[in-house]
Amino acid sequence: MTVTIDRRPETPSGPPKLDRDQLRRAQQDTLDTPRMRYSLLAKMMFKPVDLMYGEKGSYTKFAMLEIIARVPYQAWERMGYWAVHRHRGRSALARRVFERIVEARADQDNEQWHLLILQDLVQRTGQRQNWLLHRAAPWLIAFFYYHVSWVLFLVRPEWSYRLNAEFEDHAEHEYMTFVAENPELEFVPDPGTYAAEYGHYRSVADLLRQIGHDERTHKLDSLESMREPRVR
Repeated sequence: MTVTIDRRPETPSGPPKLDRDQLRRAQQDTLDTPRMRYSLLAKMMFKPVDLMYGEKGSYTKFAMLEIIARVPYQAWERMGYWAVHRHRGRSALARRVFERIVEARADQDNEQWHLLILQDLVQRTGQRQNWLLHRAAPWLIAFFYYHVSWVLFLVRPEWSYRLNAEFEDHAEHEYMTFVAENPELEFVPDPGTYAAEYGHYRSVADLLRQIGHDERTHKLDSLESMREPRVR
C-alpha cells in the first residue's frame, strides 16, 4: 500500500541570503539604527562578556556568543514539545505549536552554522582559545540563559521573546561594527568551508555582514512573536 503525504512541515530555509550590494546596505542600516534599550537581564549577560573578551569584537568573542545564541531556540523547542503533548487532543492547535517548533529548530540550526563558521575563522587566523574562557564560561552563561529563557516563556512568553530580540540586536550591531572597524576584511577571501550549506561570499567582510543580517532577521522574528506569544 502506498501512502501519499500532501503536505508536511518542511524546515524553513532560514534568513534570506543577500548579494554584495544588499549586504553593504544592510550594514549601513544597522549602523544608522540605534541599539534597543536593553533590559537588566540582557545587560547581565553582555557586561561579563565584554569584561572577559573585550568590548571590541573578535572571532573568539563571536564564537563564544554563537554558543549562547542557540539557547533560547532550544528552550522554546523544549516548551513546544511539552505544549504539543499537553494539547495532543486538539489537532489544529498541536499543528500550530509544532510549526513554531520547526521554526525554532531552523533558527537554532542557523546559529549553529554561525558557530561553525566562526570557529573555522578562529582556527585559520591562529587565535588562541583556552578552556576557562572558551569552554567553561560559555557553558555557564548558556546554562543561565537557557533556564531564564524557558522560565520567562512559562511565566510570560513575550518576556522570553523580548530578551532574545535584545540578544540578537546586540549581535547584529557587534558584527556590523566589527566589519566597519576592520576594512582589511574586504580583501580577505571567504574560505568557503561551509559554502555548500551557508553560501559563498566574495570576502570575509561580506560573510560577517550576512551573519549580522541573519541576527537582525532573528530579532525581527522575535519582536513579531511578541505580538502573539502564545499559540492559540
